[in-house]
Amino acid sequence: MNVPISRLLWWLAYRFGFAAWDTGRPVPMVVEAVEGPNRMAPGRALDLGCGTGRNAVYLARHGWDVTGVDLVHHAVALARRNADAAGVSPRLLEGDVTRLEDLGVGCGFDLLVDAGCYHAVPMDRRDAYAAGVTAVAAPGARLLMFGVGRAPVPGAGVTKEELRHRFAGWRLVSAVRMTAEELRGYIRTGRVFEAAMARRWFDVWRYRLELRA
Repeated sequence: MNVPISRLLWWLAYRFGFAAWDTGRPVPMVVEAVEGPNRMAPGRALDLGCGTGRNAVYLARHGWDVTGVDLVHHAVALARRNADAAGVSPRLLEGDVTRLEDLGVGCGFDLLVDAGCYHAVPMDRRDAYAAGVTAVAAPGARLLMFGVGRAPVPGAGVTKEELRHRFAGWRLVSAVRMTAEELRGYIRTGRVFEAAMARRWFDVWRYRLELRA
């Protein structure tokens, strides 16, 4: 799927309220990294596929220097509006997460967040995604990711085996299969969605990777 078609599909999802991931709340794995017992000190954060800014705004409110990137103009515009309402100023860019070098996002990011982006990146762009993320990450950086594992759509999904292969410079610290109850903190699920999960038509995972110093 090429970028113009992808951009149109995501725009339609945001425009007509089909963006189940747009909960308006930061995802629990980001909250854990910021406020949990092993919390990270505020530094530079990159939100990949930032959508309407739920994670970028949260991070900025907690003292992080945040850059967010999303393919959809409408989503970035909403993220800027949400950031203004929260009184924070993350840097929000419209662009392709597989072409970070073209966006001039900078480097030295300590925390990278992918809340449901990578699993929809076309297979022929995933090496570019991994290379770009690695190039802008600081030594020892943490990458938090969640997404569909076994996907019903061909060419989508992400597995721990793929991450180990494609992110060769990173260490896969954890790979956790999510329950429907846990997933409610990440997206709007609904009974149909949860029934499909219960029948194992697909599964959803959260991952934590760290860049080897």
